[in-house]
Amino acid sequence: MQVALLGGTGDIGEGLALRLARDTDHEVVVGSRETEKAADAAAAYEATLADHGVETTVGAAENPEAAAGADIVVLAVPAYHLADTVEAVADDLSGVLVSPAVGLQGDEAGLHYNPPGVGSVTALAAQAAPDGVPVVGAYHNLAAGRLGDLDADLDWDVPVVADDADAKATVVDLTDEMAGLRALDAGPLANATEVESLTPLLINLAANNEGLHDLGAKFQ
Repeated sequence: MQVALLGGTGDIGEGLALRLARDTDHEVVVGSRETEKAADAAAAYEATLADHGVETTVGAAENPEAAAGADIVVLAVPAYHLADTVEAVADDLSGVLVSPAVGLQGDEAGLHYNPPGVGSVTALAAQAAPDGVPVVGAYHNLAAGRLGDLDADLDWDVPVVADDADAKATVVDLTDEMAGLRALDAGPLANATEVESLTPLLINLAANNEGLHDLGAKFQ
């Protein structure tokens, strides 16, 4: 299976690329608006993996080329770039589209959930996606710094929302292949609001409590 990470040069893209390349046999492709930027990131990821005893190839391409033919396309971009990114690759999408982005707004008190008018960023992705392309919400609550540290052990749950049962199952299975991550079915896409709103809470807890840096969620 091929997994494309659009905007895969950013923090969440890096973490997912490293974990997927280390823990699974799937083909990982880093996408960017610039081919050179994608290639530089992919080379850096390969070097990090080699330092951890994993010799593998990470692909690189402009976003449309990365999306073309991919079984899973992860929108590893900020919420404010999501719709534009989907529009740029719309003609190349044929697999499952995954949205991990969260709308955030900060002030002196901390970070606050700032959803778009449609209710959640995942819903925005579904609205922007071409007809017939299933959208799944996942990876919203992962701390990118720890995710990208291959020396760090994870013990996090990943709520997954979608209206398409097969698409949800595909992302659940992919998530469970990554060491230390457990996918949990959080229901239909309409529940994305509740899942996304956990992210600013986790960040605020990490910022205000010693020893909780790169905090994740575990449900027991």
